Amino acid sequence: MTELERFRATLAGERPEGILYTAGFTPDLERRVIEHAGTKDLSGHYGLFRPVGVGPRPPEGYQRPDFRVYYAGDDLPEGTTIDGDGVAMIPAGFYHFWGYHSPLRHATSLKQLEAYPVDSEADWPRDHMAEKVARAHQAGRAAVGSIGHMYETAWQIRGYEQFLIDMVERPAWAECLLDKLMARNMVRATAAAAAGVDYINCGDDVANQKAMMFSVQTWRSFMLSRWAKVWAAARRIKPDLHIWYHSDGNIAVIIGDLLAAGVTILNPIQPECMDPAGLRAKYPRLNMHGTVGTQSTMPFGTPEEVRRVVAERIDTCGRGGRLILGPTHVLEPEVSIENFEAYVTAARDFGGA
Repeated sequence: MTELERFRATLAGERPEGILYTAGFTPDLERRVIEHAGTKDLSGHYGLFRPVGVGPRPPEGYQRPDFRVYYAGDDLPEGTTIDGDGVAMIPAGFYHFWGYHSPLRHATSLKQLEAYPVDSEADWPRDHMAEKVARAHQAGRAAVGSIGHMYETAWQIRGYEQFLIDMVERPAWAECLLDKLMARNMVRATAAAAAGVDYINCGDDVANQKAMMFSVQTWRSFMLSRWAKVWAAARRIKPDLHIWYHSDGNIAVIIGDLLAAGVTILNPIQPECMDPAGLRAKYPRLNMHGTVGTQSTMPFGTPEEVRRVVAERIDTCGRGGRLILGPTHVLEPEVSIENFEAYVTAARDFGGA
């Protein structure tokens, strides 16, 4: 079976001829794995699932807004960069972590939020997208449209505490930013669907290790309602489009809502927060991506323990398909090469049809 055929079989509830598995790396670990493997093509070398990303591209001569005006007079640390949404990214000096300096942290009026430049990407070229999907399918690979975040991007623009307060005291302020981001995500999602991608990925981290970061009703009102509109618009174009949704933490209380709204693939299902086997029993049609702990098994287990966990996840969550195996986050520097290779070997050994 090609990778695309395995992907389709997995999501149809069929055990493929070789389970799909993924992994990502922090830069330091990636460097060491490359040295160990003797190649930069880690996906090809280790057989990792690698869908082809497809999306609109900036028009020729595109100039993004000058966000420096939002930081006038600020003494930003050396190495700070400003991302595409105008958020100042401050190096934390600890691997892949960043500090966020939000451009609207001192906003005093709704007009300031309304004037903030979030490009909808409505006029970005997309005539290349369908051809790229066709080439991916001809090569036996799945195609994915990356949509991005909504809540996470909104709080990064506004400031974390400020945005949480806005949802309670000034809901129109929170809705203003969310609506701008929803409009952009709508463009990305519908363009991807029209191009024929197999799935779109999106999501927001809305929970901590124990519970949701805010009430379920707040999440439904501010976030789910907008995501549901994006997913429905994309599905009107491509009814069989899969929706991949990410949130770290314990989101057990909202999984039913996500499935009802159209999500078909849930990531990462942290075993430190939720029981993957229990969720499989409760939601037999849920497609899982992840389930192998990066706070526990991958950095601190032995290679034998890694193999045991992989075998257990495949047996309890993937016997009837519906599992794309993966660490629940990027692999951190503490993960040994031996543990990573034990993960890959176990996925192959136990993941056959």
